[in-house]
Amino acid sequence: MKRVAPVALSIALVVVAFIIGFQSGRRGRHAPPPSGSSPAQASASFAPGKNETGNDSPGTVSVDARKRQLIGIRVGVVEKAPFAHALRVLGRVAVDDTRLYIINAATNGWVMHIEPATPGSLVRKEEVLATFYAPELQGAQQAFLYGLNTIDRLKEQSTTPATSIESAEVSLAQYGDQLTNLGMGKTQIEEIARTRERAQQVRMVSPTTGIIIYRNIFPGQKFVQGQEFFRIADLSRIWILADVFEGEDRFLRPGLKATVTLASRNLSFEAAVSRILPLFDPESRTLKVRLEAVNPGYALRPDMFVDVEVPVQYPPSISVPADAVLDSGLRKTVFVERDEGLFEPREVVTGWRLGGRVEITGGLEAGEKIALSGTFLIDSESRMALAAAGMGTTLVQDPVSGAMVSIAKAEKAGRKTVYNGKIYYFFSDAAKAEFDAHPQKYAARPASESEPEKR
Repeated sequence: MKRVAPVALSIALVVVAFIIGFQSGRRGRHAPPPSGSSPAQASASFAPGKNETGNDSPGTVSVDARKRQLIGIRVGVVEKAPFAHALRVLGRVAVDDTRLYIINAATNGWVMHIEPATPGSLVRKEEVLATFYAPELQGAQQAFLYGLNTIDRLKEQSTTPATSIESAEVSLAQYGDQLTNLGMGKTQIEEIARTRERAQQVRMVSPTTGIIIYRNIFPGQKFVQGQEFFRIADLSRIWILADVFEGEDRFLRPGLKATVTLASRNLSFEAAVSRILPLFDPESRTLKVRLEAVNPGYALRPDMFVDVEVPVQYPPSISVPADAVLDSGLRKTVFVERDEGLFEPREVVTGWRLGGRVEITGGLEAGEKIALSGTFLIDSESRMALAAAGMGTTLVQDPVSGAMVSIAKAEKAGRKTVYNGKIYYFFSDAAKAEFDAHPQKYAARPASESEPEKR
């Protein structure tokens, strides 16, 4: 009970404060207007606005300075400027396929010995991984040694033709290829040539410096030709596969530099977008963009997750704060300040939405002023103004100015034109004259901009 009492007291105080505020608001609305102003002026702070020509767009409202300050309406000038944004996506480390080496069995045989090299181990180039025996080993070595002895004997004879020596050297190269085809490395072949002694086993060596990512070999194992033993990845350079949504990949030009961060170790690397076209993943509905990076110290391992930050520079365009655009799902609206405190609803066409800003591709021009905040309250008053004026009928968009126009009001004023069998309605006589002078320019706009809408 001791805990419930303070909570109940707090709720009661909130309710009392709300009632007092509501009664004060009612008294304020019914209070007489200040000296020097009429009751009509006092009630017109959110009334439908009128300019000198009386050609206001439906839903235009007038907000006085006191109301603008009270509800926090901020106005800004629309500018056309380039926009820089950091695209942050999740990336996964992958092996560079051009640096992946697979060790297969070149012949049939038996595994004799295995070094302690397991998946995850770092091995150096020419490091011995295992040894094996093959039935063809002794015969191939015998032929190789015979070739060496033949060349030595021919060189000792001063009367030996040069062609004979060349022929013997060709035969020796063929014998050496037989040893290579058994899986013997260059170092071991050179050792046999130097010592003139046959090896009892073939040494299986690493073809590169890298990390063992797969191993399938056991002592005493009998194997057949083509069986895979090891898979070794050279991780000095790696791939990073980043998931980006459709439309974002057009900003990731080949060669573009990006910053890769391994958050768990607070490490950052520089990567570059590959020249390979992104692959589409139907499951995640994203594009796999490949980046290439140097991997010092092998800090990045396959299947690690990293943060990728790509600086994106957009061309000059009109963009506004996201809060300035009201998105009803069917249309997107901004409020243009045509005069001080006079706000007109304007349907716009939007593009990208990044970093709290929205690109405007149609409906606004640079230099116009729009409401940046408080747009929800302006929108509610705009809808009330439409309802009070009996404007709950069909609205269309002026193809020239972009303003929403009442069909009934435009027909009454004679501001309509028929072009190619379609009727266009206009907000002002000047807009109609501009359309009549250049109909192809404005009739080519998307049809969605001129489709009727109920409000």
